Amino acid sequence: PVPEPGPNEVLLRMHSVGICGSDVHYWQHGRIGDFVVKDPMVLGHEASGTVVKVGSGVTHLKPGDRVAIEPGVPREMDEFCKTGRYNLSPTIFFCATPPDNGNLCRYYKHSASYCYKLPDNVTFEEGALIEPLSVGIHACKRAGVTLGSKVFVSGSGPIGLVNVLVAKMMGAAAVVITDLSASRLQKAKEMGADFTIQVKNETPQEVASKVESLLGCMPEITVECTGVQACIQAGIYATRSGGTLVLVGLGPDMVTVPIVNAAVREVDIRGIFRYCNTWPVAIALLASKRINVKPLVTHRFPLEKALEAFKTTKRGEGVKVMLKCDPSDHNP
Repeated sequence: PVPEPGPNEVLLRMHSVGICGSDVHYWQHGRIGDFVVKDPMVLGHEASGTVVKVGSGVTHLKPGDRVAIEPGVPREMDEFCKTGRYNLSPTIFFCATPPDNGNLCRYYKHSASYCYKLPDNVTFEEGALIEPLSVGIHACKRAGVTLGSKVFVSGSGPIGLVNVLVAKMMGAAAVVITDLSASRLQKAKEMGADFTIQVKNETPQEVASKVESLLGCMPEITVECTGVQACIQAGIYATRSGGTLVLVGLGPDMVTVPIVNAAVREVDIRGIFRYCNTWPVAIALLASKRINVKPLVTHRFPLEKALEAFKTTKRGEGVKVMLKCDPSDHNP
């Protein structure tokens, strides 16, 4: 049975849903930190679709509209929402974070305020990619990337790559990126990275000095996208005194880091949790063709082959795997 939308909801026929590392992690391990899967849960939170039905209170959308879905919807107007940082609201609904279901399905209903109309020149796939792109926008804003910034991005998975795109867009003069995988570093080059470092068995200090020699100086900004202890250590050592390290990747609860090195050099360490207020910005960037996320998608599967798609992501093949949920629609 297709669900009926509430007064402020819309019912969507899903089109494109990207697979995130967190989806794979829930599938494999049943938990991420304090979020534990206790009951069957629908995965998927990088999504776009077409409005099929609107609730009685919805005025800005109509059936037939193509939309991108912001997966985090606050449940109450708390202090975080009042200050515009609704991503920090402890009671927020978030697709595919237990116990909330995601949108890797045929039909899905969602708060209309968190569905954003896509312009005609922005594809469904680009609409789904706004979610990972948003992580880059939020991280680079928190990092303070600006004209002429020198930036070190640690990790060249989808999130590292969107940070390269956004940092360059925001005026970074040079971006250096690290990874274990040569193919991922090649993709980073294609997407605008100025320098790449394939890490083998260097110490964090050695990685930091390679970053400095390639950039010609220590970067003011480091964006750490792996969550790996050694990478966080390298991020601290690499960042210029007075600079900023933003932690995007999530690893174990406890990590050992050279915190005194950061403290005495006034390196600011900032966290990010998802994103907020990024969808309108992302849509404007995509519609104006100022940013190109299309190369991120390397594999496509119909919804019926979801298991194969998940296995592909788990094996680390390609970059972004996209599922097609609407069998009648052959457009990207």
